[in-house]
Amino acid sequence: MSDVRKVVLAYSGGLDTSVILKWLQETYGCEVITFTADIGQGEEVEPAREKARKLGVEKIYIEDLRETFVRDFVFPMFRANAVYEGEYLLGTSIARPLIAKRLVEIADEVGADAIAHGATGKGNDQVRFELGAYALKPGIKVIAPWREWDLNSRERLLAYAEQHGIPVERHGKKSPYSMDANLLHISYEGGILEDPWAEPEESMWRWTVSPEKAQDQPVYIELGFAKGDVVSIDGVPMSPAAVLARLNEIGGANGIGRLDIVENRFVGMKSRGCYETPGGTIMLKAHRAIESLALDREAAHLKDEIMPRYATLIYNGYWWSPERRMLQSLIDDSQAHVNGVVRLKLYKGNVTVVGRKSEDSLFDANIATFEDDAGAYDQKDAAGFIKLNALRLRIEAARGRIL
Repeated sequence: MSDVRKVVLAYSGGLDTSVILKWLQETYGCEVITFTADIGQGEEVEPAREKARKLGVEKIYIEDLRETFVRDFVFPMFRANAVYEGEYLLGTSIARPLIAKRLVEIADEVGADAIAHGATGKGNDQVRFELGAYALKPGIKVIAPWREWDLNSRERLLAYAEQHGIPVERHGKKSPYSMDANLLHISYEGGILEDPWAEPEESMWRWTVSPEKAQDQPVYIELGFAKGDVVSIDGVPMSPAAVLARLNEIGGANGIGRLDIVENRFVGMKSRGCYETPGGTIMLKAHRAIESLALDREAAHLKDEIMPRYATLIYNGYWWSPERRMLQSLIDDSQAHVNGVVRLKLYKGNVTVVGRKSEDSLFDANIATFEDDAGAYDQKDAAGFIKLNALRLRIEAARGRIL
């Protein structure tokens, strides 16, 4: 262990990572550099600076990465319409490669021997952090205290904190849930959610009102797209982070984005989790709507075919893999003409597309009309088209192979 002189720790300032900070100092006898990222989790990050100082940390990194997070990670993922196992919008998964990247970069800046994280040995995050770190710096040493120590309960963590003079803030009743938040979503696990039959308590949800209590009048919004990304709301240009923050507000007020699922973790177990992703839910619906105008049929279908693979790569922590980067190139190339405006109606938990328009639209009303198309489409051509496509079926039927 003496070969570890400096460690860069992903530090939130909470109980777990504060205990980890002290444990690293004691167990490895090393200098700890802390890194705290503001990716829109909705909490003040500056208190982490003071807490780290009290624990003897001299080099403290606190960075506002909200724009980087949405521009370079969330938006590229949404160009793919990525959804894991048909429902999950990958809110936690997509934040980990950014944090891993900055951990490695800071380690290089300060000459650290290792990085450390607070993910447990049961979850997906340990995989995501470490796959990212190894992809970006193959020889990096990763310390995962939850896989080494015996402080495997909140009671033991609190006892360790008290023994070592680590301040523990107590703001009323502690939430019974394990939560993770960023500008894309907030997640909930543990507590009564460990029973898949138990309905979540209404008091659990933090970002959204219940659909039943949402306002009685629908809200209409228009999202402007450029190359597959949302660039404006109701005609007002906005930065990526501002777009997502505003959509979270609008969606949350209309009861949009709640999700309750049992998912398959990469480490092998099933896990029940609840999520709030109001802005992401709106963006996904709108993006598919503008693609329906601007993308060629086979290009759109190919994207739908590769999407589950792409989503699984992100869920499992392979953001920095060559195959994800290959898929991203294909996806980004498909977005060159995904431009225009989508009008949406938000009402009591529902997102409905009620209009879409694009200068790059492939929709031709003269061809698609049920009225006289003035010769734009010769319906007689369909007979030959059908017969040619039926040829293999007719041959098989003639051999008695059908029914």
